[in-house]
Amino acid sequence: MANITAGMVKELREKTGAGMMDCKAALTEVEGDIEAAVDWLRKKGLSKAAKKAGRVAAEGLIGLAISGTEGVVVEVNSETDFVARNEQFQQLVRDISTVALGSSGDVEAIKSAAYPSGGTVADAINTAVATIGEHMNLRRAGKLSVTSGVIGSYVHGSVGEGLGKIGVLVALESTGKQDELAALGRQIAMHVAAANPQALDASAIDSEIVARERGVLAEKAKASGKPDNVVEKIVESGLKTFYKEVTLVEQSFIHDSSKTVAQAVKESEGKVGAPVRIVGFIRFALGEGVEKQESDFAAEVAAAAGA
Repeated sequence: MANITAGMVKELREKTGAGMMDCKAALTEVEGDIEAAVDWLRKKGLSKAAKKAGRVAAEGLIGLAISGTEGVVVEVNSETDFVARNEQFQQLVRDISTVALGSSGDVEAIKSAAYPSGGTVADAINTAVATIGEHMNLRRAGKLSVTSGVIGSYVHGSVGEGLGKIGVLVALESTGKQDELAALGRQIAMHVAAANPQALDASAIDSEIVARERGVLAEKAKASGKPDNVVEKIVESGLKTFYKEVTLVEQSFIHDSSKTVAQAVKESEGKVGAPVRIVGFIRFALGEGVEKQESDFAAEVAAAAGA
């Protein structure tokens, strides 16, 4: 029997994009012959991943997983929405979410982590690519935790437990009643899904964004002929309005627009029985920021039919 080294497995993976365990099996089957192993994987339909890696993957699913006072959200992309309805793909996203709970939340760390059925997460993705026939990738991940409190969550466009098109986590720090905190956390998570705040509060907004907004407000005020002292007042007033629009704590609460999110949290402390503080939030919307390829579906079908 040939001695199959890690270097041989690595070389075959780079050539084919197939999973580590599949590469090892192929090399064992053909007594270590790399080119014969490539053919073996092609015949088994396991060398498709590398060829598909260049395609745009902007569909897929957002996955959430929570355990105790920790929660993670991941985005696993595919090329088409059809794959999101595939049970194998859905299980892949569930498993990746579970694995991510035990990691730092870093994408590369998750990819190299052990997958429940063997190999790594990266191997599992490559195997799914070969089996399902579309390019897929773990695009991003985020993790939140609290010392004492709850991680609230909400999934919009749900296709299964913890799976959907928009996923939100909200971390609430409090020693109060867990059931009341959980209910509040879900309400705030629903708000985040709908209102899409850019930051928790004004101090968390990128300074470049604030500077750009300040510049726009100043130019508009100067263009109207206002003196410098008035321009400054107009800018400060405009920034306050801006913060109300883009920061979570200052936005009007979608469940009661007569109060801000911060006011709603403060009022909840009576039911919770202790002070409540929003530590942070994460909102992932499927495919945001990905430049999708436009296609003529009817033309594609006609071409496939030889029309």
